Amino acid sequence: MQTVHTPTTSLKEKQRHEREELIIQAAEEVFEEKGYYDASMEEIAARVGISKGTIYAHFPGKEELVAAIFKRNTQTFLQGIDVVIEAEPTPRAKLEALLQFIYTGLYSKQTRLLSSMYNGVDLKRMIVEKGGSMSDLWECLVSHVTKLLEEGKVVGEITSSIPTKVMLFSFFSLFSPKSYDRLLLGEDFSHEELVAHLRRIYFNGIANHEA
Repeated sequence: MQTVHTPTTSLKEKQRHEREELIIQAAEEVFEEKGYYDASMEEIAARVGISKGTIYAHFPGKEELVAAIFKRNTQTFLQGIDVVIEAEPTPRAKLEALLQFIYTGLYSKQTRLLSSMYNGVDLKRMIVEKGGSMSDLWECLVSHVTKLLEEGKVVGEITSSIPTKVMLFSFFSLFSPKSYDRLLLGEDFSHEELVAHLRRIYFNGIANHEA
């Protein structure tokens, strides 16, 4: 009988991965505090407690660090979507939870940091060249929402009289944090209260059904 050997991660590989995670975390903190262009590899190395040369052994430059941050946070966000969806029993409940999760993610420090860096033309090109793209994230979201809308129609939770593509467009049109910033200024609205109102508008409309 032939013995099957399962590949295992060596101690050296594990240590390398852990060091890279520490570098990425420190880089994210420095980028958030000083911005991409003012951040230095020296300061990132100092925060980790290693030499600048050790960082270069893992990441050739700041561009690669940004790509690594983008990839890690995108994977975390996508994993969070799966957790949120699986925790709810019905298509509508899953959509409501997903709306909450996406909106909360849009206001996170990490997302704002990545957004500010990604919007730079050079950084956008660099992230795409190094294997990352916002389109991958949105394609996944579109796939999830489309599936849930269709499932909701099948079980009668969601009306079938409106095309799914129109519902899909309406769903993603709710996410405009820059516009909502103006609304929140001077108003006693928390992000949680705002998303609760947006959820009500999307699923129930604004008409007074009691009238």
